[in-house]
Amino acid sequence: MKDRRPEFVRHFTPRTPREASDAIVRNFLLHAFPARITRAALGWRASGWLGTIALHLFLVLSLTGAVLLFHYIPSVERAYASVKDLEFIVSFGTWLRATHRVAAHLMVAVVVAHLVRVFLTGAYKKEGAPGAFRPLNWWIGIALLLLTFLLSFTGYLLPWDQLAYWAVTVGAQIAASAPLVGEALRELLLGGSSVGQPTLLRFYVLHCFLLPGLTAALVAWHMWRLRKDGGLAVTDRVADAAREGARVAPPAPGKTYTLMGSTPGATVQAHAPSLLLERESVTAIPAVVRRSLAVFCAVLAVCSLLGLLLPAPLEEPANPAVTPNPAKAPWYFLWLQELVSLLTFRVGGFVVDGAFLGGILLPGVLVGLLAAWPFLDRSPREAAGVWFHPSRRRQNRVFLALLLAAVALMLVGTFFRGPYWAWVWPWETAPPPPSWV
Repeated sequence: MKDRRPEFVRHFTPRTPREASDAIVRNFLLHAFPARITRAALGWRASGWLGTIALHLFLVLSLTGAVLLFHYIPSVERAYASVKDLEFIVSFGTWLRATHRVAAHLMVAVVVAHLVRVFLTGAYKKEGAPGAFRPLNWWIGIALLLLTFLLSFTGYLLPWDQLAYWAVTVGAQIAASAPLVGEALRELLLGGSSVGQPTLLRFYVLHCFLLPGLTAALVAWHMWRLRKDGGLAVTDRVADAAREGARVAPPAPGKTYTLMGSTPGATVQAHAPSLLLERESVTAIPAVVRRSLAVFCAVLAVCSLLGLLLPAPLEEPANPAVTPNPAKAPWYFLWLQELVSLLTFRVGGFVVDGAFLGGILLPGVLVGLLAAWPFLDRSPREAAGVWFHPSRRRQNRVFLALLLAAVALMLVGTFFRGPYWAWVWPWETAPPPPSWV
C-alpha cells in the first residue's frame, strides 16, 4: 500500500530502514547525520553530547542575537541608551538580553568541557577508520574554542558600560605585550590608541557578522570531518570487532558445487563487517533526530530559566576618566590576568614582564602543545574512545592538573582580589582605594 504521507513527515518519522536511509540522502538538514549510528556513540556516556549542546547554544545565541540587533545602536553616544531601553522599555528585553548572556557563558564552559572530553578519551588519535585523520578535526576544535573566546570577548564591549569598557581595556593591554607585533595588534583591535568609537564598531562587526559566520563554517567542517573519520572514536572498537568477526566466522554445513556436479562438505561462511555493525547500530532517523531535538529543548529551557533568575548586569555608562579598582578581565580570561600578576616581579633593577610571560608566551605554548599532542601521544590504538585508559594515566593527570590550576587562578581572580590586585579574603571588607583615577 502506497505511503501517502508528505515527504517531510516521512523523513522525520520513517516506517522502514529504507525510508530512514532515504531521509539522510534527500533531506538537506538531515544529511549531516549518518544513515546508521552505533549504540555506543548514541549513548550519553561516550561524549555527554557536549558537542551537540555547544551547537545548540550557538543556535540560541544566533536567535536571541538576531532579535537584539533590531534594538542595538553601535554608537558610543547611543549604545548604552539602547541597552538601557532593552532593560526597561522593550517587552521581554531584560529576559532576552539575560538569556543571550547566559548562553554565551555556557557556550564557553561547554566548549572547554567538550575539548576536555576529547582529550581524556584520546579521541584525537591518528588511528581510526580507513582514510581517517582525526588530528585535523582536533585542530578544528581548537580553532572553534579560540573563536568561542573571541565571540564572547567581542560581545563584552557592546553594552558600553564601565564593566565592559575596562574589561576590554585590560584584554587589550595583555595583547599589547606580545613582542614585535604587540602594539600593532592592540591598535588593530582597538582601531586606535584607546577604546572608542572605532573599537565599538569593530567589535560590533566582529561579534555580529564575521566571527559567527566563520564559526558556522568551521562547525559544518567539524561535523563533516566527524563523518569522514568514521564517527566518534568509541565506534572504532565496534568496527574492529566487526572486522575481526568477519575473519573468524565458522564454516557452515552445505555442499560445494563444481563443474561436474556436487560433493558434500562445508561452505565458507563470512559475515560482512557491515552486517555485524548493523547489529550494534540503529538508524539515525529517528533516534538521533529525536535525541537532538530533546537536547535543544533542554538547552533552550535552561538558558531561558537562568535568564529569568540571573539578569544581565548593566553598570554606569563607560567613563575613560574613572578607572574601577580593580579592573578585571572577563571571567574566562581571569586566569591569564592572575598569571600576569604572579609573573610580574623585580630582579635587581630589572622588572620581568608578566604580561608577556603569562598573557602571551604561556598560553601560546599550551595551545601549541594541544595542537601537537596527537603526534606525541604514544598510547595504543585501543585507548581511543576509552575514558581514562590505563595507558594514558600520566598524560591525563598532567592535563587535569593544568586545567584545575587554571580554574583555581580564575577563582582567585574572582573572589580574592581587591583594589590594586591585593589579596582580600571573601569575608573581609576591602579597604577603599585612595584614588579612583
